[in-house]
Amino acid sequence: MNTAHNVILIPAKKEIRTGSENNMTTKVAAYCRVSTEAENQQNSYATQISYYTDYITGNPDWKLVGIYADEGISGTRTKNRTQFNKMIRAARQKKIDLILCKSISRFARNTVDCLDYVRELKNLGVTVIFEKENINTSSMSSEFVISLYASFAQAESESISKNITWGIEKSFREGNIAYRFHQMLGYRLDENGKPYIVDEEAEIVRLIFREYAQGHRSAEIAEKLTQMGAKRRNGSSQWTRNHVEQILRNEKYVGDAILQKSYTVNCLTHERKKNNGQKPMYLIQDCHEPIIDRKTYDTVRLELEKRKRDSKKGLPEKGQYSTKYCMSRLLICPCCGGFYKRTTWMLKGEKMGVWRCRNRMESKKCPQSPSYHEDALQKAVLNAVNGMIGKMDMVSDCAEETSQKITAQAEDIQSRIRQINEKLSDVERERNTILASISGSMFEQTSIELKKLNQQESQYACQLEELTRRQNDCQRNLLREESARKLLKDLQPLTEFDDNILGRILASVQATGKDKITVTFCGGYTVTQPIE
Repeated sequence: MNTAHNVILIPAKKEIRTGSENNMTTKVAAYCRVSTEAENQQNSYATQISYYTDYITGNPDWKLVGIYADEGISGTRTKNRTQFNKMIRAARQKKIDLILCKSISRFARNTVDCLDYVRELKNLGVTVIFEKENINTSSMSSEFVISLYASFAQAESESISKNITWGIEKSFREGNIAYRFHQMLGYRLDENGKPYIVDEEAEIVRLIFREYAQGHRSAEIAEKLTQMGAKRRNGSSQWTRNHVEQILRNEKYVGDAILQKSYTVNCLTHERKKNNGQKPMYLIQDCHEPIIDRKTYDTVRLELEKRKRDSKKGLPEKGQYSTKYCMSRLLICPCCGGFYKRTTWMLKGEKMGVWRCRNRMESKKCPQSPSYHEDALQKAVLNAVNGMIGKMDMVSDCAEETSQKITAQAEDIQSRIRQINEKLSDVERERNTILASISGSMFEQTSIELKKLNQQESQYACQLEELTRRQNDCQRNLLREESARKLLKDLQPLTEFDDNILGRILASVQATGKDKITVTFCGGYTVTQPIE
């Protein structure tokens, strides 16, 4: 008959020589660490403390001065281990003669840290004994062994880190999402960790996207929200351009999630960096309820990219996207192709708005460009727009033809992008083949071949970047034309100059001459309008 018995472990006692037998009493401490908070590790943690307490107090020549134990802390960085650092301080204060530790990997998994602390303790007259490796640091010859074992421990830590990273990426590939919405306006997480929409906050998010899609600058939107007293997630009603753009760039508002936006650079320092293409990222679409519809989100995304490019070129408003005056991004010089800029003249004691070529104003490189009084320019634009309202059939036909051309262009670009990606894959395969068969005698020839492949890859990458930019421009133009067409459909004659409306329906205004301008609507319909 089988009977279950309680089994109590009685650990074996090892004979340990500290190298300080002449001391009547040796001040002994022990260091324990477990790196996770799993239940089995908890037992190991408790067992280590119990073992060392009994072991040290059971030796009449030893005096227990402390059991230093870090629980659930990684060993790759000693600065995060409170008890470890406390033990080192005690050693520096001459309160410890001997430190017992189960193994080097418990002491540190960073080779440099391990040796630095062992050397410091040795200089302080403190011996460290690693039981598993049977290493006593009072022996000078043991330093090499310590270094060797510490290197093994570090390699193990790096291997574990790689395994964890692989597991995380595998989870990403399978579409598993861990929602972290604790700082995100418009969402909260339910008891199951799933996001749900907070209506009052979602209205603020929709306002931000709507205003930006209509052409307003981030700084203007931030100022409006501050004046409204709209609350951010942290409760503050102070908004900045960065706060607005963080929301505009967040794909989660359209119901998507991009995984692995950052990655761990070094498993020992735990340094993380933003993923700018060094690691693959994973886009999971329609994984939760959206606040913003996809068309609005795409419009904003493409507009953000365009304004970023314009800012790098210094256009318009010295890098700032201006919506105060729509002519700042519409009125084009016939001589140099640059944008116009508004300035103020004094005429008979009164201020008057005047539009002049930016290059003429700032560098005097465009002396032949015409200048316009603002009142006359705005009147001409209004006449062109109101005159177009009665010709909507012609405008629609032109817009449809333009849309077809842009769609065909976008399809051609997409085809060329596929071809470039295939060429890049061919380059990668050829390079891998060369590297796999490399030999010393062929090193010079191999270097030439690899250099050639690298140059090809660089050229293809530049072509791909340009094609992607053009593809985004096509998509942006199609969305903008669709939006303009809806606005024009119900547009009534304008009695005053409206920068917001005109900025959404006009593609450009060419400063054709001193007495005329050429107005081009979104969709391609063009009108030449005289200026009084």
